[in-house]
Formats: sequence, C-alpha cells, structure tokens
Amino acid sequence: MGSFSFKLPDLGEGIVESEIVEWYVKTGDVVEEDQHIADVMTDKAVVEVTAPVSGIVTAIACEAGEMLAVGKELIRFDTEACGSGTSSHASASDAQDQNNSVSQPKPADITPKGERTSNSPNKETVDQSPPVACSASPSREAPLPVSNGVSGTVLASPSVRQRARDEQVNLADVPGSGPAGRISHKDLDDFIASGGVLASPAGLRSRRNGQTDVKIKGLRRVIAQKMLQTKRNIPHYSYVEEVDVTALEELRQHLNANRESHQPKLTLLPFIMQALVKALPKFPHCNAHYDDETSILTQFEAVHMGIATMTNAGLMVPVIKHSESLDLWQSASEVSRVSEAARNNTAKADELSGSSITITSLGALGGIVSTPIINAPETAIIGINKLQERPVVKDGAIVIRKMMNLSASFDHRIVDGYDGAQLIQALKRLLENPGAIFV
Repeated sequence: MGSFSFKLPDLGEGIVESEIVEWYVKTGDVVEEDQHIADVMTDKAVVEVTAPVSGIVTAIACEAGEMLAVGKELIRFDTEACGSGTSSHASASDAQDQNNSVSQPKPADITPKGERTSNSPNKETVDQSPPVACSASPSREAPLPVSNGVSGTVLASPSVRQRARDEQVNLADVPGSGPAGRISHKDLDDFIASGGVLASPAGLRSRRNGQTDVKIKGLRRVIAQKMLQTKRNIPHYSYVEEVDVTALEELRQHLNANRESHQPKLTLLPFIMQALVKALPKFPHCNAHYDDETSILTQFEAVHMGIATMTNAGLMVPVIKHSESLDLWQSASEVSRVSEAARNNTAKADELSGSSITITSLGALGGIVSTPIINAPETAIIGINKLQERPVVKDGAIVIRKMMNLSASFDHRIVDGYDGAQLIQALKRLLENPGAIFV
C-alpha cells in the first residue's frame, strides 16, 4: 500500500499549533486531489486545507476542536488504491516518511476562509506515533443520565426493577413521586397506562431532565481565552454617564430625510465616532496600546476605530482605519461595510486588527448600563446603551427628553478615574450640542 502522510503545515503568523475546527472527510473516504478536507484555525483566520493527493483516507489525526502541532501528521492517504495518477505523490511521500520532514503545502492547498480577532491560547502538544495521536486531553465517558431529579442511579425497589425489565420499560424515563425521586409501583403503573409518556407526579409539573455537552471550539474558544486573559490581566474600571441626545436625534432625522440617494442612512454610531475623534486628541492615553511586558504605552495620532460586531460565529471587531479622515457620511458607509464583511466572513486580515479604541453597542438591546471588557491591548472601550424617552428636569420643569447612557471601561494602570470621566464628559458635551462636532 502506497501511504502518503500529510503533516500540518506552517500556516504563517509564527504559529506553532492550530485547532482543527472541522473535518469534511473520515477514515475510508475516497478523496480527490485539491478536495476540501478540513478547516484549521490560526490566530486570526479559519483556513481551508485541501488534499495534496488523491487516495483513500486511512488515518485522521484527531477530532474537531482539538489542537495539533505544526509538523505533526494531520491525515494519511492510501494513494495506490486510486491508480497510477498519484505515483509522483507517492514517491514524494516515501521520501518524506524516510526523513520525517514537515510537508509544506502548495499555494492551492490553503485558502483563507475568514478572519478572527483574537490570539489562540498556547497549549502543550503530545508527540504522535503511528497510527496518529492527538494533542488534546483524553475523552471522558458520557455522564450517567439524569432522572427523577437525581443524577446517577435510578431509585427503585428490586420488585419495581424486575417489573420494569419484564415490561421492557427504561426506569430512567419514569418520573418518581417518592423521596429523592424514588419510583414506586404506582409510578410504574401510571407510566405504562399513559402509553409510555412521562407522567407527572401529583401536584407537580413534568420535569425536564435532558442535558447537552457542547465542546467550545473555533472562534468561540478563542474569544473565551482572550476574554479570560483580558479580564485577568487588566484592572478595569467603568464610568457611566447619561446623555441628552434629543438635539442629536433631530439632526439625524433631518439629515436622513434630506440625504442623497447614494448616501447611507445615518444611525447614532457615525455621530459618536465623529465626536470621539474630536475629543481624543486631548486624551492620547485613551487612544493607545499598552504592552505590559515592556511597560511601553504607544499613543496614536490616528484613530483606528474598532466596531464590536456580533456574528453567527461570535463577537468580532472589524476596524475602520483613520477614522479621523472620514466625514459623517463616510463613517456611516464604513461602519456598514466592515460590519457586513465581518458577518459574511469576508473581512480581510487588515480589517480585523490594529484598532486603537473600540466602540460597542447592542442597539435597542443595549440596556441601561453595561461594563464592557477592554479589547486588549487597548486602554479604553466605549459602550453605547439604548436610547429611550425619559422624564428629566430642564430649566426647573419636568420634560420628556431622549436620553442615552454611555458606559465606558478603562485600563486603570494607564487611565486614572478623573481622566476617564473627563473624556466621557467631553464626549457628552459634543453629543448634546451636535453642531460643535462639525466646527
């Protein structure tokens, strides 16, 4: 049998291991050269890996969601079973197996599938030996089913158990009315009389006993790891202030009613971007990156605005570079473009990295107050809460105004409480007097 061993290639970015996100083949499958066989995740992208040869899959390294070191065997093929068309590959494989070198992919073997926002965690990998070994921890047996409100063994007398065996009834399906969910003869009778439908104990609603174990992998695993590292390493503090956006809303509605056909519809976000760009020069340490290993704070003149965006895969932060150079309409167009690219998984690597400050908003779901987590290595993040009409006191009278809270978080190692409050107050003044944004 001609065996071709395909090693996990170096996918760039200096990574030493990758997560196998998804397999599209299994042992025994016949594959053609250049067929899509797996998705592999780097620090910022899911990469499509294609078959370097035609053949039958004889071994797969590990399950989806597990980590594999670069240079370890990813998949093995029997190439002789598919004819002589793969003989050149087979001979290359023989030489490869002799020197145990790392298989480098052809340019066509790897295709970027989508970009990501966070760094992958570092994990130790286990040496592999034929057939193939994985780097993840051993799988565990499934837990005992939960039944009758108690996990583990079903509580019932020997006579009830014997009756259940005779009637071919699974006691785990029978709700018990006794102490700790103990099943009585009457419970078994009621269950059988109902045709095997779960019967509720007297006076109680039916119980839900199902449970589902979901392996956290891919982008969700990367997000979880980065959030843990960020929250653990950065001493956050949050500052919340309410903003009267009545005048801003009137301006926004006026501009939307009179916009040109080629101009995008304006939301509040482009106005907030414009106000933040105007306020940040006085607070350069809030438009910055802090490297805690070198203790260097890098302050940026340019404002590279991160826009937190919810996608089907999880939270991503596309970046609008040089927001200070954009007008209101251009800001709105860029928000729409980069957010859509993130949701469609078509954003480029450059559009998913390099932000200097981030804005996050849940729109109508924004709540009254939030405590956003900083997008490390940045030093500040601005959260936008929902806009709603509220009674407020203005000039000694109670009036209805359109109010919205800003919830900001800062890195307390760099931004003192006074400075963070000053930035949000400057932002508030601009938003409450929107004409000042454009002067």
